[in-house]
Amino acid sequence: MSAPSAPTPAPGPPRARRWAAGALPVMAAAALVLAGCSSSSNSAGTTTTTAGPTTTARPGPPTSGGSSTTGGSTTTAAGPTTCQPNGLAMAAGMGNGGAGTIEMVVTMTNTSAAPCTLDGYPGMQLLDSSGAKLPTTVVRGGGPGFLNPAANQPPAPVTLQPGQKASFSLSYEDVPVGTETSCPTSAKAQITPPNDFSFAVIALQASACGGGTIHVSPVYAGT
Repeated sequence: MSAPSAPTPAPGPPRARRWAAGALPVMAAAALVLAGCSSSSNSAGTTTTTAGPTTTARPGPPTSGGSSTTGGSTTTAAGPTTCQPNGLAMAAGMGNGGAGTIEMVVTMTNTSAAPCTLDGYPGMQLLDSSGAKLPTTVVRGGGPGFLNPAANQPPAPVTLQPGQKASFSLSYEDVPVGTETSCPTSAKAQITPPNDFSFAVIALQASACGGGTIHVSPVYAGT
């Protein structure tokens, strides 16, 4: 009697099948990595842009002029600003004249800590002692001409350093005209610097006839 033969072992899975089963996790991980790279490259689909913070440079104090170039951009220095009434000390001088025409000078001193500019004709409004408005008609130019030659020049910018003075001249007729029997006398006046909307009130006595007609000159340097 022959000895019984050993049982034949069952065939195992093919080598290729075992390799494929082990490679599946690796391929899945690689696919995730590729998907992440594809997402960051924005090769398809929508793109979202996140803006960073914006920094706005504040302008510095005005300089003497010129321009400077930094980082490819050119910056032009700003000049002096328009003089404001709260930075000016104003005063009216004594009136003088003859033949019914009175002329006086109003001075303006820069009391601020920075230079400022006046350019053009001032504005005026006559007031009585209580501050009520009197008839006032401001005419730019002196008619027959002011006594000070500087007052008869065309308007020109006047830059005032702290403590410097500028002036303007004014003239009026104090003889009634037409149906006027008298001309009211002001006690004060609102003075508006050129190119401004605010004003300062100063003591100023003027008996301007002709409906309060006052001729004013452009602002000029000095007194």
